Amino acid sequence: MKIGIIGLGRMGGNIGRRLMRAGHGVVAFDRDPKMVAALVADGAEGADTLAAMHDLLDAPAIYWVMLPAGAPTEDTIATLAGQCGAGAIIIDGGNSFYKDDIRRAKELAEKGVRYVDVGTSGGVWGLDRGYCMMIGGDKEAVDYLDPIFDALAPGLGTIPRTPNRMAHEGEDARAEKGYIHAGPAGAGHFVKMIHNGIEYGLMQAYAEGFDILKGKKSDKLPPDERFDLNLTDIAEVWRRGSVISSWLLDLTAQALAKDQMLESFSGKVADSGEGQWTIDAAMEEKVPANVLTAALFARYRSRVDHTFGDQVLSAMRFGFGGHVEMPQ
Repeated sequence: MKIGIIGLGRMGGNIGRRLMRAGHGVVAFDRDPKMVAALVADGAEGADTLAAMHDLLDAPAIYWVMLPAGAPTEDTIATLAGQCGAGAIIIDGGNSFYKDDIRRAKELAEKGVRYVDVGTSGGVWGLDRGYCMMIGGDKEAVDYLDPIFDALAPGLGTIPRTPNRMAHEGEDARAEKGYIHAGPAGAGHFVKMIHNGIEYGLMQAYAEGFDILKGKKSDKLPPDERFDLNLTDIAEVWRRGSVISSWLLDLTAQALAKDQMLESFSGKVADSGEGQWTIDAAMEEKVPANVLTAALFARYRSRVDHTFGDQVLSAMRFGFGGHVEMPQ
């Protein structure tokens, strides 16, 4: 299949590269010509405008928008809607708010354009590891795009298969490959939103734990209760068979091995919105979310009064997504 990719930043460019590795054609567009040139060097066709991209795509045209949520995505989709014909498919693979997806899908359907929202997880590692995808939209459109999703997904890999999978009606066999059709428009980004909310809580738990470990040598404690613990060793041993092993812990171990005091991180932890949206959803549903709420508020606090734990958070965010800290 041939697909236009708009936005070649931390994930967009590598999505294009992974698709080309699987034999798909890619037309690339970014407002930075250097990003386009880099993907062209790897085998893509380049477009200097969205109109030029349209002329290079097959019918029905398929567009993958990989831009920041909000105005950049809204403006781009509006432009595409004005140029693509009936039957075209616009995919939003960023982190848009799911209620915006519901609205867009209705607006585009009136023009005969199909809309698919794809919550995409994989960060800067996705080129080699693959991307976990949570997909929302019309079943016919999602099924049509399956070769694209199958190429991007991690596949079965070496993860042990879950006993009794597919024992219940309605389960998606593609989940084992790393992607699912979650439901109608908005469902993909809603599932990804909750994924990111959970991520906040997991990261906060690691951050607080390592902060307590570091603080055990504090002069506020009796001398015989002070331990000067090696955080690099602790992170490493926990990776090896402990019940709290995870990719986030792997990234923490890597960061600590490089710099045990994480001095390159200030601890001013940014958030990209999904944590707040998750809490908003919990409030709408009247579902308690104590841990996730505390994790979000901890990020707000970090911008005023930060700790070593906040530096651990920043290191994890940089590790999986290349996210930089709040400006100093």
